[in-house]
Amino acid sequence: MKRVLLATAAATTACVFPPFLLGAMAVQVRADLGFSEAGTGLGVAAFFASASVFSAALGRWAERRGGGRGLRQAALGSAAMQVAIAGLAGSLPALLVLLALAGTANALAQPAANLVISQALPLHRQGLGFAVKQSAIPASTMLAGLAVPAIALTAGWRWAFVGSGLLSLASAAVVPAEGRWRGRPAPAAFEGSGRAPMATMAVLSLGIALGAAAAGTLGAFLVSAGVEAGLAPGTAGLTLTLGSAVGITVRLLAGLRADRRRGGHLRVVAVMLALGSVAFVLLATGRPGVIVAAVPLAFGAGWAWPGLFNLAVVLANPGSPAAATGITQTGTYLGAVAGPLVFGFLAEHVSFAAAWLVAAAAAAGAAVAIWVGRSMLRRTRLAAGEPLPPVPA
Repeated sequence: MKRVLLATAAATTACVFPPFLLGAMAVQVRADLGFSEAGTGLGVAAFFASASVFSAALGRWAERRGGGRGLRQAALGSAAMQVAIAGLAGSLPALLVLLALAGTANALAQPAANLVISQALPLHRQGLGFAVKQSAIPASTMLAGLAVPAIALTAGWRWAFVGSGLLSLASAAVVPAEGRWRGRPAPAAFEGSGRAPMATMAVLSLGIALGAAAAGTLGAFLVSAGVEAGLAPGTAGLTLTLGSAVGITVRLLAGLRADRRRGGHLRVVAVMLALGSVAFVLLATGRPGVIVAAVPLAFGAGWAWPGLFNLAVVLANPGSPAAATGITQTGTYLGAVAGPLVFGFLAEHVSFAAAWLVAAAAAAGAAVAIWVGRSMLRRTRLAAGEPLPPVPA
């Protein structure tokens, strides 16, 4: 179990690292390649847009070929692309192409890791498994921040990508052999069709897209918004670090709690998103003290639900966990692209307050969509005569 947790956490962190590393070192990269702040946004968008295009197809591929194989190949692909960025990115167009290719590696890594967790871990440990795996993004944010003084400001930003590529290579080596878990049957409690109806999956994908659009603004704009509100840059940065730490802690605690209850995961996700919308409203006040107080709630509720969501999707689709999460992951990527773009436009042309209020509306809409998807899933299971407890809803 420990090796599975290490492998999924390491590989998914390595594969999602490139856009956060770019964001953290944007000043150095822009100065070297000669592009504006908009170019940084294009780079992040290229990564997640590519991932959204290939997520569903690569989820089906992982389902056929195996989660362990998919996770290893994703980590190797990510390593190659990060080293290529260090050596070949001599202009913005070249950087965008390489980031898009790195995005395809992430598109494979996410459903492959979900498949590994669903097959390698017992049912009463999968909540923790998905919590550890979904801590990859806040962990990437923290590591990217540390890379700036440790590498970018000393050896240069290209060596930071070389280092992250080597870490990706190492993560591929710790993925256990496929035969240790491949083919494990679905738990008896979830026998039946083996997959949720496509209409239900579409509603849940909409919910996670809206939730990701709202949450994605935190890492990209919290520091800028804090400085705009009057916080010192150092204080704003520490606030982001605090929020990331709270987010990771809550994700792990929520995963442990999920392993101790019988269902109700989507209900908890909806409640967390609703609380997150309140935090975004508080951020819109523009008052430094309120912003600092709201950040733990924003990260601990508005951005700590992905592990529970993926656990629910896997439990609702025991016959095809990788393919199912490949579909919903498409929503995540679309939200990750659209949210920061819309937020950035509003922050520049209207105000940060307006941008945070739109993020709040997105989080509230996500809560509604998840609740509707939960109701649809419960109706489907009741109509099929399948037992409700334990169920993801």
